[in-house]
Amino acid sequence: MASLHLEAQVGDIAESVLLPGDPLRAKHVAETFLENAVCYNRVRGMLGFTGYYKGKRVSIQGSGMGMGSAGIYVHELINNYHVKNIIRVGTCGALQRDLDLGQVIIAMSASGDSDANAHLFKGLHFAATADFDLLYRAYEKAKELNINTKQGTIFSSNTFYDTEPNRWDVWEKHGILGVEMESQILFTIAKRFGAKALSILTVSDNILTGESSSQKEREQSYMDMMRIALEIA
Repeated sequence: MASLHLEAQVGDIAESVLLPGDPLRAKHVAETFLENAVCYNRVRGMLGFTGYYKGKRVSIQGSGMGMGSAGIYVHELINNYHVKNIIRVGTCGALQRDLDLGQVIIAMSASGDSDANAHLFKGLHFAATADFDLLYRAYEKAKELNINTKQGTIFSSNTFYDTEPNRWDVWEKHGILGVEMESQILFTIAKRFGAKALSILTVSDNILTGESSSQKEREQSYMDMMRIALEIA
């Protein structure tokens, strides 16, 4: 039976899912890395594919941008399709000056400004963390593949455009590596329903220095992140 936002039938989606924000990136990864990939979802253009990577059955599902959109897909993947492992693969803006474009970050935890979390925890602050087993496996696999990674905390924002001056100063001072828009709700929902979650991110720009990579450079640098995620899925 399909869920509200995914037309797949139970069994069409693998127990391990990669979750890029962009559905066209899901399509690109499926066509580039997976064998016998089948598209199981086209609802709202949020493409999803299941195929095989080195003999392992893996799915790749677009989540859209922001915690509102990502939260819908994470909830349905876990509760309707019995997904056990969800690995976000996406981009972030660096909040440390020494982080280069293309740097791969393995997120240990996600601070953020999720309204959903504020409502759920009644004003208290939940520490949204990645699954340690997935995190450790990603770290070890990256070393095996000779891919340099940074491990640490990121920030998930509900807003992309903001006019508040010096918005990121306090987060930079507290060691936040980068900012994106989905990981906090991913970690929270996964914890709530007993699934494992991880975010592997690629630095696409540095908010502090103003450096930014081109679309072509981003696609090339994403490959390291995707290789790690697929190897541990």
